[in-house]
Amino acid sequence: MASADPLRHHGDAEVRDGHLLDLAVNVFPGPPPGWLVDALVVSLGAVGAYPDPTVAERAVAAHLGREPDEVLATAGAAEAFGLLARLRPWRRPVVVHPQFTEPHAALEQAGHDVTTVLCRPEDDYALDPEAVPDDADLVVVGNPTNPTGVLHPAAVVRRLLRPGRLVVVDEAFMDAVPGEPESLVGSDLDGLVVLRSLTKHWGVPGVRAGYLVAEPAVVAALRRGQTPWSASTQALAAIEVCCTDEARVTAAERAATLTAWRSHLAAALAQAGTRVVPGPAPFVLARVGAGVHARLRTAGVAVRRCDTFPGLDDTWVRIAARPPETTDEMLRLLHALTP
Repeated sequence: MASADPLRHHGDAEVRDGHLLDLAVNVFPGPPPGWLVDALVVSLGAVGAYPDPTVAERAVAAHLGREPDEVLATAGAAEAFGLLARLRPWRRPVVVHPQFTEPHAALEQAGHDVTTVLCRPEDDYALDPEAVPDDADLVVVGNPTNPTGVLHPAAVVRRLLRPGRLVVVDEAFMDAVPGEPESLVGSDLDGLVVLRSLTKHWGVPGVRAGYLVAEPAVVAALRRGQTPWSASTQALAAIEVCCTDEARVTAAERAATLTAWRSHLAAALAQAGTRVVPGPAPFVLARVGAGVHARLRTAGVAVRRCDTFPGLDDTWVRIAARPPETTDEMLRLLHALTP
């Protein structure tokens, strides 16, 4: 289960080597919507040609009210992190933690020394723009942040922007927030890059589909660094169909469902006296005590260990929002394992 590199440990590793009740992987449970499955099946008829992202990127642009040259289709958000790490000879790249560790790992892999800025537990891990060094030329922040679940106000994130700095906002979980009230994906601000992923909300991690939006010059530079045909035919088909009106309706329904599931989980944990970080993401960061992660695993339940996130330790776990019956089974075991 454990990774040799803590920054490269992800939730899927928690369930890879056993038949466990899965509350570790932040992917909507169950099959993708039928219209998405149909689009993926139809796309198999086009695999004899090299993939062309033009149509998918135009669909994203129309969906968001952006221009096509402001959109780059990627093989999931992970490819985008690598492209951004290699975009420039960054002098002082900053990653705001605790957050998804892949951008930090990608920067180190590209040979950069990364400055870590830690959000404080006493502030419920809220973003403090003043904590970011003035000379940072790259700043990466999640919104809502994984694993804390905190949704930072858009106005606060905008305060990170300044001449000569690129601010990267990972919105991989924003579509799980009803109405997406703090999203910057439609903002054409200089120096801003916003990443989105289809993995979580649509339940298709194996397709590797995502995109980013930014000013045209940044998109063009990132495209030049991209491996040709990196976004597959299936990924592009998924991106396109997830921009339709039908997808918009389903996305809102899923966001409402996840919100109800998370509320049930968070309320039950809080009622039992467990510290829970407030936020609207489709998971909960909870302080359950040292050793509980391993004991839950022995009992047949997988939750995400959090000692691999800078700023957290083994007393914290991240628990994915699941249907109430699944959550209640986990809670029953958790309460039996904790005093």
